[in-house]
Amino acid sequence: QVQLVESGGGVVQPGGSLRLSCAASGNIFTVNTMGWYRQAPGKQREMVAVITNGGSTNYADSVKGRFTISRDNGKNAVNLQMSNLKPEDTAVYYCNIKFFRRDYWGQGTQVTVSS
Repeated sequence: QVQLVESGGGVVQPGGSLRLSCAASGNIFTVNTMGWYRQAPGKQREMVAVITNGGSTNYADSVKGRFTISRDNGKNAVNLQMSNLKPEDTAVYYCNIKFFRRDYWGQGTQVTVSS
């Protein structure tokens, strides 16, 4: 079994910053991709940023230049540093890990950007 535990969500004003963290535990294959997805009310879940165990990254166009994803392979942890947050970033953010063509998800953490 694989478990993902997220932390770091909250309420922030536009232009502010937040850092999300996620730790994975269980039977995890070394070659994997970890990342963050988000789902706003009435919208489909979308990819925000992903990072491979080798360090390759991919970002949604909407967050490029504002969000930075990083990981600690030894701890099976992934972080998302979010800066210059906008109201449209408001969503539930989910941590994800993929390997062997399977997806595992965290429980989600709410991020609200509002003045």
